[in-house]
Amino acid sequence: MHVPLNSEAVRDALPVFFDLLRDESHPAVRVVLGHFLFVYIHPYMDGNGRIGRFLMNVMMASAGYPWTVIPVEERNAYLEALEIASIHEDIVPFTEFLDRLVRKGLAGQPLPAIPSH
Repeated sequence: MHVPLNSEAVRDALPVFFDLLRDESHPAVRVVLGHFLFVYIHPYMDGNGRIGRFLMNVMMASAGYPWTVIPVEERNAYLEALEIASIHEDIVPFTEFLDRLVRKGLAGQPLPAIPSH
């Protein structure tokens, strides 16, 4: 149901997107919003989801979180959570979805410490 931004809006949105990533100090917030906003902006004709998941994992790895793959059997839940965030402006289901996968990837290990600034 999400309709991507038009090409003019994409040109305006991407610099703001990169500013948000640069200025956000909490790595978990960067991960969730970085992935969501990239696929929301949808700057390319194809591959936005793959690039969004790659960016998510780069941000996770840089913060000490495990590389997280969206399992094929979780694809519908993943897309539904993104759709809820896009259409209903509710990021909580997407956040909880990623949290569950990250915790599963950590297999009982504690979450990485968040650096204080």
